[in-house]
Amino acid sequence: MRLNISDIQHFCTGDGEGIRTTVFFKGCNLCCPWCHNPETVSSAPQILRYADREIACGRNVSVAALVAEIGEDGEYYRASGGGATLSGGEPLLQAEGAAFLAKSLRSEGTEVLIDTAGCVPFSAFEKVMPYANGFLFDVKACTEEDYARIGGEFFLVRDNFGKLTKAGANVRARVPLIPNFNDGKEYCEKMCAFLRSLGAEKVDLLPFHRMGSAKYAALGKTYAYRETPPMSLQRAEEIAAIYKKYFQVKIER
Repeated sequence: MRLNISDIQHFCTGDGEGIRTTVFFKGCNLCCPWCHNPETVSSAPQILRYADREIACGRNVSVAALVAEIGEDGEYYRASGGGATLSGGEPLLQAEGAAFLAKSLRSEGTEVLIDTAGCVPFSAFEKVMPYANGFLFDVKACTEEDYARIGGEFFLVRDNFGKLTKAGANVRARVPLIPNFNDGKEYCEKMCAFLRSLGAEKVDLLPFHRMGSAKYAALGKTYAYRETPPMSLQRAEEIAAIYKKYFQVKIER
């Protein structure tokens, strides 16, 4: 079996506990204007053209090759409590392949987390649930209107998150803090109420940054947030204080 991926990053520390290898699947069904991985949105191969170089993005890789490469860092996973994270893009758009990869990694003793936005049928989750140690579930908004703005379907996020928690899956909510979208005090309170209704207990907050801005220019695209300053740590901590009233909270830096 083969998978369509954009990149593999080793020694990651922000995609779950411990030292991890993150596999970025290519293709996403959302259109978040703040996305810092714009090269993962299209499932088609692309060229990122920088001033001094060109980088091909998008390759079809066998699961066996991925398992071999990820397994090279096994000692770091064991020492740090880490493992592999399947991210994207949206890995559950390739649910059958993601499940096969996760099963293969687990058979080698590697922990697997699935990083998903959840805007897929629950049948996609059912394929990977037997092999995933947990889910990093990106919750970007708490209203149907706001999900429609980014091409998503609110009811899928709501239903899928709820079904995972009811099934006893290890689920951690991840909320990107986006200026003028979901970072207002009133909105944060509504988001907390929404997450509580889904049974969330742990929340990672991801403060807005512009580290992917150069990729937009390299792809010939305009970055909608090019004039928006990164969120300060002080502002992120103010927001975290709201979430901490209800959840175990971690600010990802």
